[in-house]
Amino acid sequence: MSKRSSVGLDSQPGRQTGDASALCSAVRILRQGGVVAHANEGVWGLACDPFDRSAVGRVLAIKGRDAAKGLIVIGGTAEHFLPELAGLDDETSSRIRASWPGAVTWVVPNERFPAWTTGGRRTVAIRVPGHAQARALAAAFGGPIVSTSANRAGEPPAKTGAQVAAALGDDVDYRLAGETGGREGPSRIVDATTGRTLR
Repeated sequence: MSKRSSVGLDSQPGRQTGDASALCSAVRILRQGGVVAHANEGVWGLACDPFDRSAVGRVLAIKGRDAAKGLIVIGGTAEHFLPELAGLDDETSSRIRASWPGAVTWVVPNERFPAWTTGGRRTVAIRVPGHAQARALAAAFGGPIVSTSANRAGEPPAKTGAQVAAALGDDVDYRLAGETGGREGPSRIVDATTGRTLR
């Protein structure tokens, strides 16, 4: 996707029909290999299709992020992560489900996500966010999407759409207007196998 030809203005919040139209625009851009900025629980995120190598590469380039670190993937419901949950014991799967929707990201054995999304690891970080619009974006897309903090490496994550625009400019194809859920900072990350908190 050509960055210059695909750059979109902020969607306008307000009427339900306008919100639905903005969500459709964001999904269309994701499906075309674009990068969408969106609000989440505590900070703004950059979203893309985790199975599109070029799109993931663009997100990494925008952030200046080491590909080996991997990226968080979010879903609209726990059912978006059935392959990952099915590989866990019942107790662990139930514990993960009970934490969602919420600001808890779980590191689980990877079942299907490509190396360019996981950083080549045998695990993947997954979450159903406690933010209705972020869940709606994944649900409308029809499956998991990458969602990583909207910032350059070494810079603080953006907390407003205006901060995204100032920090990332035209590198982002579309900003889906919205507000964070008010959480301070990003989600907590927990290793599902050991129960250890990683962040």
